[in-house]
Amino acid sequence: MELAEPVIEVKNLYKIYRVGETKVRALNGVDFTINRGDFCSIVGTSGSGKSTLLNMMAGLEKPTKGEIVIAGEHMENKTENQLVAFRREHIGFIFQSFNLLGTMNAIENVALPLTFQGMDKKQRNQKAEEMLDLVGLTKHKLHKPNQMSGGQQQRVGVARALVVEPEIIFADEPTGNLDSNTSVEVMNLMKKVVREKKQTLVMVTHDNYLAGFADIIFHIKDGKIVQIEDKREENKKKEENEERNEKE
Repeated sequence: MELAEPVIEVKNLYKIYRVGETKVRALNGVDFTINRGDFCSIVGTSGSGKSTLLNMMAGLEKPTKGEIVIAGEHMENKTENQLVAFRREHIGFIFQSFNLLGTMNAIENVALPLTFQGMDKKQRNQKAEEMLDLVGLTKHKLHKPNQMSGGQQQRVGVARALVVEPEIIFADEPTGNLDSNTSVEVMNLMKKVVREKKQTLVMVTHDNYLAGFADIIFHIKDGKIVQIEDKREENKKKEENEERNEKE
């Protein structure tokens, strides 16, 4: 049995916004731990606090109160420059609107984050090609976004998030613009890749069905975690059965 290694710890987290005279508690005392290699989803309706929570873990917003420890470092104490550097080194993002650059082909889009790390072009492109192979886009490497379907564009988005070999990947409604079949394909792809690379994936969604692909599901309501479902055992059995069926 591998020892669980916490990679994200959220302690007593509050986010309070002032709207005129009233105080809005977007997060109202949130506590949880996510271990390395976990695929977690945070699920809740619009306005439940899920996107605020994701933004805070990614260091895009400061908490009103509480602690966020990611890969052993306190996010709430960092300056903006330290946060930018930390994100560049440790975190990958997958967005709902694929955020690809229309003038660039798939290889160039995936290689982009490596440019910021100062990697030379040959090495960048080689890594980008490997990632595109991994997400099943071997034949689309030279295609620009407008030559690809939504599902293919999101695969490029997944490859771009993974190319920096981040410890943690944050995905915000990653299949929000895709039809249900393509959504399931992208979810399975993300799950597979994260397993293979032993990375931690935290996904925010309003969709309970998609949230169910995760090993651990955090249900958030009115800024509080109201339920945590652990599906690790169940998913492991399911995957073992699927593997057995494939072999037969």
